[in-house]
Amino acid sequence: MSIRCTTKARKGMVAVTVAAGLALGMAGCGGGGGGGDKKPDATASASKGSGSDPSAQEGQSDQPLAEVRGPDGLVLDITSAQRDSGGFVTVNAELKNDGSKTAIISSQLTGNETEIMKNGQSFGGATLVDSKGKKRYYVLRDTDGRPLTTTGLTTIRAGDTKIVFMQFPAPPSTTSDVSFELPTFSVATIKISG
Repeated sequence: MSIRCTTKARKGMVAVTVAAGLALGMAGCGGGGGGGDKKPDATASASKGSGSDPSAQEGQSDQPLAEVRGPDGLVLDITSAQRDSGGFVTVNAELKNDGSKTAIISSQLTGNETEIMKNGQSFGGATLVDSKGKKRYYVLRDTDGRPLTTTGLTTIRAGDTKIVFMQFPAPPSTTSDVSFELPTFSVATIKISG
């Protein structure tokens, strides 16, 4: 075989391979299949970057589970505490500034664990306390030590509201009432659903 024939054959094989890949890709993107009304399951996850915000939050009611007050007019309305089949609890909340001036978010909310502190401002100091089981549950961390919670929130202007979340290991399924504790804020009892 000559070099020219070998080159033509290679180009032909590349073209066939690319065409087959595109055809498979287009078939995977097709909308037929009858199950088009199904929606993907939502999962909670923490962003690797700073300033992470949760996506649309399911299972929230109009009335918060609890309201805890902090310094400088800050109010945290806990909107849901959902148990997941993966073995964790996600607490969703709205942080409001009811004060008359911009509030600086205390670094105490990050907690005092070195591993969490080195990852910047977060809600890593939050805990859930199971009084019956006599256990305290701390905010989960990823494999790089970053807390699975909203991060990067340093100030909040007067009248503003920010959506925040925190993920914890789940208490036993028999435990539904736990105390929510966040440094510099009051303590509240919340009910875990799911």
